[in-house]
Amino acid sequence: MPPGITTLAADAPELSAANTGFMLICSALVMLMTPGLAFFYGGMVRVKSTLNMLMMSFISLGIVTILWVLYGFSLAFGTDVGSVIGWSSDFVGLSGIGVTELWDGYTIPTYVFAVFQLMFAVLTPALISGALADRVKFTSWALFITLWVTVVYFPVAHWVWGAGGWLYELGVIDFAGGTAVHINAGAAALGVILVIGKRVGFKKDPMRPHSLPLVMLGAALLWFGWFGFNAGSWLGNDDGVGAVMFVNTQVATGAAVLGWLAYEKIRHGSFTTLGAASGAVAGLVAITPAGGSVSPLGAIAVGVIAGVLCAMAVGLKYKLGYDDSLDVVGVHLVGGVIGSLLVGFFATGGVQSDAKGLFYGGGLDQLGKQAVGVFAVLAYSLVVSAVLAFILDRTIGMRVSEDDEISGIDQVEHAETAYDFSGAGGGSAPRTSAPAAGTAAAPTNKKVDA
Repeated sequence: MPPGITTLAADAPELSAANTGFMLICSALVMLMTPGLAFFYGGMVRVKSTLNMLMMSFISLGIVTILWVLYGFSLAFGTDVGSVIGWSSDFVGLSGIGVTELWDGYTIPTYVFAVFQLMFAVLTPALISGALADRVKFTSWALFITLWVTVVYFPVAHWVWGAGGWLYELGVIDFAGGTAVHINAGAAALGVILVIGKRVGFKKDPMRPHSLPLVMLGAALLWFGWFGFNAGSWLGNDDGVGAVMFVNTQVATGAAVLGWLAYEKIRHGSFTTLGAASGAVAGLVAITPAGGSVSPLGAIAVGVIAGVLCAMAVGLKYKLGYDDSLDVVGVHLVGGVIGSLLVGFFATGGVQSDAKGLFYGGGLDQLGKQAVGVFAVLAYSLVVSAVLAFILDRTIGMRVSEDDEISGIDQVEHAETAYDFSGAGGGSAPRTSAPAAGTAAAPTNKKVDA
């Protein structure tokens, strides 16, 4: 994703209605990814945790939106301070931005860039939630989001995409969020689960997805929204780079589905719907940093490699003993690392930039830069996220009680259940004064709930 660049007044671009409309549509598509993620995660948990899983994503829409307006946009994309953070008073509260003021070097208003980036900021902490299913207090989760985006996401977004950010200045390529979004969220997930521990019954009780159709719906919404996430990250549609990214997004995702399913068939003997959905997400994750640098053939390679390696990685939690409930580490962390590092092999030097990977005569230079970006973000997010979780756990507590976890976090934290198995339609009496055909009239002295 290109940060703002300063241009001479004589060369300053003019507002483009086409690019502005395109970017608003892309922003809406990225927003849709958070509800899509909620459905994806919601179908993967047991019935008793469904609503909590949905809410852990949805609450990010509220919290991060407000923080972004108050100070997040300024920290991430304000004037550089020491190559590690940004700050611009005009961006605080979005109060000093003119209606037609353009984002530096581009033909879209600053407001449009701000809202597009907001949707990335909303989605990233929501990704973390999948690793924490079944066991985290909702209040603690909301507070964790608040702290995490402030001290982790906003600074890392500046490092990677902000003008003057140290990883951007180093030449690390991250088209749409392999480091800032996926490695960042995956490392954070690992840091938190190492602090809060395993679910009750981990490796003993069956914890199968309760609704695979819901998982597939969520995966489809993610795939759809990801075109805005990726193609929109060029911030315009004038030179064809966004079109290449759109094509590569589709190609890599399809290849990853096939790679994951092939591994599953060989390893376990079946083609599963959960594997297809997970493979799609793995491909989307891996192509996110690389899609602006590789050819469609390179995108196939990225997708297949990510599909196979992520499928292999999800089993590590059983061998290593960390309880990553919905495979955030195995898909987002591993997929983000794969996609970011493969830029150093498959970059053609003919799309997003002239940087070439090892297979195109570029030597090890770009691969080295990608490795620095990958491990810097991974280490920072892992350590700081673990520290935040430790502080919250020792103060207000991160986990619900063991009894509450066993009985079901939906009822405990939200006083609701996802499904009504009693057949009463939610518990309210019918809103009619006439009895149904073939039934006796209700007694007149019985109270009917409104």
